[in-house]
Amino acid sequence: MHIGYLEDDLQQANMVKQWLIDAGHECTHRDEGAAFIQDVRTGAFDLLLLDWELPDISGIEVLQTVRNAINVSIPVLFCTQRDAEEDVVMALEAGADDYMVKPVRQAELKARLEALARRAGVNDQIANVIEVGPYRFNVAAREVFLNDELVNVTEKDFDLAVCLFSNVGRVLSRKYLLETIWGVTADVNTRTVDVHISRIRKSLNINPDRGYRIKTVYQHGYRLESVESD
Repeated sequence: MHIGYLEDDLQQANMVKQWLIDAGHECTHRDEGAAFIQDVRTGAFDLLLLDWELPDISGIEVLQTVRNAINVSIPVLFCTQRDAEEDVVMALEAGADDYMVKPVRQAELKARLEALARRAGVNDQIANVIEVGPYRFNVAAREVFLNDELVNVTEKDFDLAVCLFSNVGRVLSRKYLLETIWGVTADVNTRTVDVHISRIRKSLNINPDRGYRIKTVYQHGYRLESVESD
């Protein structure tokens, strides 16, 4: 599970991030709300872990932006020192799914995150068979079918297509795709992702007539979306 983590106390953040990594999760941390919102817009998070008190904007404002403008359904856990009943109610009414009061305990945090993931249907493991519209991916056999006809694609094109079709409607940044598909972690000026996106558009004939399209999100990355979502 890829967790977006917003916390301005770096000592706390480093501790919790290590807990998440030890539990087998991927964690992207930010200490300011504006930068975190940008990450949510361009990343592919499965769950968000938010602090309330931040140096620029509040966690509540971050949550409201996420719910109203980015991703209505992503699970959100608040983790803050604010323990008044009215604060808990405010966070829940703003769209938080759960609320923890610091100091955080490792086992409880892990349990709450996993409970939220189960309720939201978040699954770290890609399904063995992915079916989206006329497309079917057999992940184990590394085969892709369009209207039950086998389509020949390269290894990397297959991995990229599976990533897109496993995240319909979500913006996947070029950085995320480079790290996930090619294992490139440094910021590099490369058109690798763009070239492969162009290739799978053509090889899989992804276009509105098939019910789906790959939309380019300016300066960020790509989103596979249903044309019906218009």
